[in-house]
Amino acid sequence: MNSTKKIGIWMDYSKAHIMEFSERPHEIAIIESKFETKLHSKEKEKGEKYLHFLAKQCKEDYFNKIANIILNYKKVLLFGPTNAKVELFNMLSEDQRFFKIKTYLKESGRLTLNQRNRFIRQHFSSPVYK
Repeated sequence: MNSTKKIGIWMDYSKAHIMEFSERPHEIAIIESKFETKLHSKEKEKGEKYLHFLAKQCKEDYFNKIANIILNYKKVLLFGPTNAKVELFNMLSEDQRFFKIKTYLKESGRLTLNQRNRFIRQHFSSPVYK
């Protein structure tokens, strides 16, 4: 089990950057959605129904990979420019394995690594979120 117990996850629908909170937050993983790589021209020809199925399947796989990492922490900050963080939060809220994990949602734009580190540090350094 990790000693810091806090992580920040900057995410959109294609990629999640997972960073531990410590004296200097650092990236521990990047998880990518497989939807774009699975979306080849032949698959486009299979029709809209198939594309919706593929998108749903890829999103569930993507969110499950992130969720498996979250299980090792006590506090999680989900942030990013899209609603992906909200969808992940809703999925976690329905699973009792995550009930004791404090999860925060914050809106942010597209950020560089340094900006993400600063965002996480500011969030968890605030007396409200300690």
